[in-house]
Amino acid sequence: MHHTVSNLIAIKDLLKKKTETRKSPTIIAVSKTFRADSIIPLIDYGHIHFGENKVQETQEKWINLKLKYPEVQLHMVGKLQSNKVKIAISLFDYIHSLDNLKLAEKIANEQAKANKKLKIFIQINIGDEEQKNGIKTNELQEFSKTCIEEFNLDIIGLMCLPPKNLEPSIYFLKMKTKLEESVLNELSMGMSEDYLEATDYGSTYVRIGQKIFGKRY
Repeated sequence: MHHTVSNLIAIKDLLKKKTETRKSPTIIAVSKTFRADSIIPLIDYGHIHFGENKVQETQEKWINLKLKYPEVQLHMVGKLQSNKVKIAISLFDYIHSLDNLKLAEKIANEQAKANKKLKIFIQINIGDEEQKNGIKTNELQEFSKTCIEEFNLDIIGLMCLPPKNLEPSIYFLKMKTKLEESVLNELSMGMSEDYLEATDYGSTYVRIGQKIFGKRY
């Protein structure tokens, strides 16, 4: 058994114990910087959700893989530049990083041309950090309303990256509260180091790279 598969199985078991009576979150295997030989064993095992954070790398790596494995669902988990939206629409099934109206409008226009509708998360700057992408929590209601009503986007949930080196559960709780105040259902939060804590606060998608694939070089 390939090490990526055994790592995934171990994570699934931990999540199952953690969630018990409710549904375990969807695991997004974040495969950025890893080649097809680390990814294919996971697809052969039956895993279909993968995350990438750069459009160009995704293009080079996934075009052939997606043709071979059409069931795969690709998640854009990094910052999406407006000039890369057209290519991103053709590659991805989910975007986790919508954080401004200019990008929302561009996505809407390109989706209409491509006749394709992606599932989208709004990125929240939950730690109110100056250097971090994401909208402010107090802007969420108006922002999501515009995205859904004006741009007709399929907004399914919220995503966050908690501040580094701080206790993430404070921020996960804030996200859970924001979700409950909204009309949305999904929460994309938790990575290799904090996915179990994120699950405690209702995360429905966890983005796991290192714990599945190993260290990046």
